[in-house]
Amino acid sequence: MNLALIPEWQASEAVILAWPHDATDWSPWLESARQTYVALIQLINATQAGVILLCREKDMADIEQRLPNDARVLLLGADYNDTWARDFAFLSCGDRKAPYPVEFKFNGWGNKFDASLDNQINQRYLAQLCQQPLRTVNIVAEGGALEIDDDGHLLSTESCLFNPERNGDLTEAAYREIFKESLGCSKTTIFAHGHLEGDDTDGHIDTLVRFTPSKGMVVQAAENRPDDSHYQGLSALVSECRQHFPDHTLHLLPLPAMYNDEGERLPASYANYLICNQSVLLPVYGQPEDAEAIKVMQNAFPEHHIAPLNCATLVQQFGSLHCITMQVPKHTLTTNVIQQLHSGVTRYV
Repeated sequence: MNLALIPEWQASEAVILAWPHDATDWSPWLESARQTYVALIQLINATQAGVILLCREKDMADIEQRLPNDARVLLLGADYNDTWARDFAFLSCGDRKAPYPVEFKFNGWGNKFDASLDNQINQRYLAQLCQQPLRTVNIVAEGGALEIDDDGHLLSTESCLFNPERNGDLTEAAYREIFKESLGCSKTTIFAHGHLEGDDTDGHIDTLVRFTPSKGMVVQAAENRPDDSHYQGLSALVSECRQHFPDHTLHLLPLPAMYNDEGERLPASYANYLICNQSVLLPVYGQPEDAEAIKVMQNAFPEHHIAPLNCATLVQQFGSLHCITMQVPKHTLTTNVIQQLHSGVTRYV
């Protein structure tokens, strides 16, 4: 499938991040968030991938002080609203020997938040890093809303796609055709169930259901909490997975119960992991369910190294590890960018 969106488990040469600063969501937890990012960068580098780090010019010196000299990080000066790179950074499609970047419009998950700067990130900053020209799809969609496998089977959710603040009354048939044309998918499954309280994205698929490379599906379930408010919806989601994918092995994750200081439920999901080369970077939260989640993920990805990262700070702003990352497959970036990524911590020139 030469046109298809490239699955996350294909080899990556870099991961895009956006550094937390005092005008982002992370202001109340800024130092803790930055420490989490530094730890994440180290995990990404350990997978042999570099990091493209969007950041303000005035933060570069501080970032350089925080990172080891041999870290593979390219500092890219940029203006942005927030750090949810999964939803505004480009997707990668096409021939895996020469992938091309594809962007959708980003409007802050249905005009919930100002995303005017984030919506310009690809055209202003990231496109110049790529070998192939950027392609723009003229609808609103986020990377976290889309999941694909090697057969070109795309997953998404009704609650996200059919929020009228995204694309008005765009029909299911229209979405399917757009995804087929722009992402090369052969089939699209749109789930009707599953949502985590506190999730601003209207139920992104990357908090709920993920493919594995070996005909498996990782599902954020709630079987460990039969009295939880999520139990009915997540059980219905598991049933949908079994109905639509009878030949897949389901790996059911436990559900943690986390609340912020105001008593609001936080959408802590173990399904919000990042596959980076032969590792799976797994969010954990300092909760009793962490150990079981690691065990489930090792069963789901027996050929991968499971690398847990404490994301308790990230979930305070209702997101997690996958939400702040966007992988870049090999052969996407220019030779100059690759050279810089292998030259320690450098500023883009």
